[in-house]
Amino acid sequence: MKRPWLKRIAISVAVFACAGAVWWGMRDPPVMVDTAAVAEAPMRVTIREEGRTRVRDIYTVSAPIGGHLSRSVLAEGDKVEAGKTVLASIHPLDPPLLDRRTEAELHAARDAARSAVGIAQGELRQAEMALSLSRDSLGRALKLFGPGVISETALEKATNEVELQEAAVEAARAAVGYRQAELATAEARLLQTSDTDTVGAGCCIDVLAPSSGTVLAVKARSEQAIAAGAVIAEIGDVSQLEIVVDLLSSDAIRVVPGTPTDITEWGGDKVLQARVRKIDPAAFTKVSALGIEEQRVSAVLDLVDSDARLGHAFRVVAELVVWSCESCLQVPISALYRSGDEWQAFAVVDGRAQEKPVTVGRFNDISAQVLGGLSAGDRVVTHPNDRMFDGVRVTERR
Repeated sequence: MKRPWLKRIAISVAVFACAGAVWWGMRDPPVMVDTAAVAEAPMRVTIREEGRTRVRDIYTVSAPIGGHLSRSVLAEGDKVEAGKTVLASIHPLDPPLLDRRTEAELHAARDAARSAVGIAQGELRQAEMALSLSRDSLGRALKLFGPGVISETALEKATNEVELQEAAVEAARAAVGYRQAELATAEARLLQTSDTDTVGAGCCIDVLAPSSGTVLAVKARSEQAIAAGAVIAEIGDVSQLEIVVDLLSSDAIRVVPGTPTDITEWGGDKVLQARVRKIDPAAFTKVSALGIEEQRVSAVLDLVDSDARLGHAFRVVAELVVWSCESCLQVPISALYRSGDEWQAFAVVDGRAQEKPVTVGRFNDISAQVLGGLSAGDRVVTHPNDRMFDGVRVTERR
């Protein structure tokens, strides 16, 4: 016996199955997305810039006089003691070499000086003879003045003559000394360096360390002629380090003395702590790697804890904390996008994306502070693409 109702049921099931398959095949597949949770967590806003260490007080040692600098026996890293360690020795310079014409001129000047000495000595002998004659005349005048043969005026004249001749003798002797000095000068100009001369025999001055510390740089290492004021070496105490960070002028406005700072990427595993001591009052222009002129301001930081391996002019990365909170609601910045003048985010609710306006506060490189629009525990879509719209079905990528 046939059952027609079973046939009708089978046909109905087949029709519904076909309709369901068509609907399932024609509907849009859910969008694969990455999600993140909105959570309460500590947050801070930092300014990240490269910096360099430097010794707080650097002493630049220069030559006090010009001369011949001996080869330095110090090297970078050597310890020095104030007032005792000799940084450099400066000796007299050798006289310049003479060409034939200059040498002939100097020989002629020497001969002229010798002649001048002879002339001065002849004038001295003449003055001495005149003095002797005037003294004899004075003796005779004194004998004749007693019996009244000559007057008092004649006696005074003879006395004055002796005094005049004595002054002439003194002047002649001075002239001889002057001419002899000129001769010595002319002969000294002819002196040349000989192979037997030693630098140590004419040492003039030893330059001592002005402060105890370490040699940071030796600017004049080899033996050489040096001018007065030329830099010889730099010394400083590497245990007294500070950090200099060049900030953009717009970032420097947000930094104040006492700002805590993390020092990273200095070569060690430990994060060193520092604090801002001062901000320079004037900015300077610096060209970036992209060729853009930037106004930079130097911030000087004091290390709270240091490491003995750090030295002068080491590269570090400073993260200056300009704002922080112990616990605040935050969302990854990759989940935010602009819609007009507002920030928006896609929240995942029951498998669908809901577009929500978000009120944000502070930003850092990873997250943004949420002031409204989202709650703790909400799941938001990160890196939304052009397939996202309000109400679209989504599935989380695992």
